[in-house]
Amino acid sequence: MTLRLDPRAKLYLLLLANLLLLFHVGTAAEAATTALFLLPFFFTGKAAAGLRLSALYFGLLAVDFFVVPRAGEGVLLNFLSLVSVGIRMMLPCIITGAYAFTTTTVGELTAALRRMHLPESVIIPCAVVVRFFPTVGEDYRHIRAAMALRGIAEGRGALLRHPVQSLEYILMPLLMNSNNVAQDLSAAALTKGIGLPGRHTCLTELHLTALDFVYPALCTLPILGKVVGLL
Repeated sequence: MTLRLDPRAKLYLLLLANLLLLFHVGTAAEAATTALFLLPFFFTGKAAAGLRLSALYFGLLAVDFFVVPRAGEGVLLNFLSLVSVGIRMMLPCIITGAYAFTTTTVGELTAALRRMHLPESVIIPCAVVVRFFPTVGEDYRHIRAAMALRGIAEGRGALLRHPVQSLEYILMPLLMNSNNVAQDLSAAALTKGIGLPGRHTCLTELHLTALDFVYPALCTLPILGKVVGLL
């Protein structure tokens, strides 16, 4: 079974996740909504990523249940509870963003945004952003491979053990290269005619199905349950 959502449904899920972060609706509603956000990973061939994100979120949720009630017992527990709650509240946005970015092509996103009648001043930056993060991720892998070849910060967890080297050899090159990547991607998009006036055609066919309405509505139910006092 493949759970393939329209890009417009994915944008709604991303908006819903941001609403969870801005308007805290309670732990029960948040956990139920996040569990629903995680389901598409297991039906789109990304079960490994879904398992990692599930373990991270529900692990932090367990920390909140067992550590936060005892937070008054020490400074370390207070700090741990603060960090775990902060990361846990941001995870729904990360989960929906990861799903949307990894399962949506530039053509699909552009076609969806044009179906929504958004101006080109919004569509072009969105198309560039979708290509930006994978390109930066590829640059990061190249930098790590070059560091490993030279025997710098090798192995898992090496970046945490050597933070100064991480800043010098990874963060600075990435920041310096990010500007060039953004300019190159913008130039590539404009070269393909994305900024030309008039009506644009697209080879990507988008059709909203019943799933694109039912699944986002299902993800909204826990929040509505909290609003009406059921959760």
